[in-house]
Amino acid sequence: MSKIVKIKFSTWDKDYDFLSNGLDLKVGDHVIVDTELGRDIGIVNEVVLDSTNTEIKEAEDTENDSNKNEEIKPVIRLADSDDYAKLPDREEKLKALKYCKERIEKHELPMKLVDVHFSLTGKRLNFAFISEGRVDFRDLVRDLSAHFNGNIRLTQIGSRDEARVSGDFGPCGLPLCCKRFINKFSSITSDMAECQQVVHRGSERLSGMCNRLMCCLSYEQDCYKELAKKMPAVGTRVTVDGQKGVVISQHILKQSVDVEFKVKNNGSGYEKTVTEVDLNRNKKKKEEI
Repeated sequence: MSKIVKIKFSTWDKDYDFLSNGLDLKVGDHVIVDTELGRDIGIVNEVVLDSTNTEIKEAEDTENDSNKNEEIKPVIRLADSDDYAKLPDREEKLKALKYCKERIEKHELPMKLVDVHFSLTGKRLNFAFISEGRVDFRDLVRDLSAHFNGNIRLTQIGSRDEARVSGDFGPCGLPLCCKRFINKFSSITSDMAECQQVVHRGSERLSGMCNRLMCCLSYEQDCYKELAKKMPAVGTRVTVDGQKGVVISQHILKQSVDVEFKVKNNGSGYEKTVTEVDLNRNKKKKEEI
């Protein structure tokens, strides 16, 4: 019984669908596959569904343009150390990057080279780069094809992918999450920072090495949303110990709110006071009794 597996050939490239071909594959397995551009080695990033399931057919029908209407190829076998021994070593990779950088400078292209991926046969090279806009690199591809005598592909990636390739340490003192365990980037929004009440820290402290909002903002988002459901919204009119007031701010983790009251002053008018109210105070009183 075969399953669809999503395989990644480099950390910054997208996932490609293959049939497991009866192999009991797991996430993280290294496999050998035949692509439209030759044999390659990749890593299983996700095991999707059984191929007899109708959802597989739907997935096949909605594939991206590059794979649409093409038959999904099967995984050949698990990769071993002999396969990796055939790949170019670090020195060859650096030479390839150096030559490509020289060609980029020669053609004065507005792009920053990040990484290169060699296929198993060494006849296909995929160069990853970042750029602020579209780049006409046709002359560059011709130079690279002639030099390496193979198929050349250039892939434009984002700043988060660059951070994953380069690696670094976050403000927590640990290696970047994208380098260690994040396989798929999720959408990180300013709403997450607002929900977790950290917007006041500023964009510099909330941004990672990629200058995007830090991925770790998503880790506790569900917890904050659940806690926020138990709290009165800002602007809610409440009564506390017989006094009527209005909620002006929340402290989600503390499960308390700031309530503004109007109290009479010594004269004939009123003045506003703000008091922090613990939402669990009644429960705590009962526990003390």
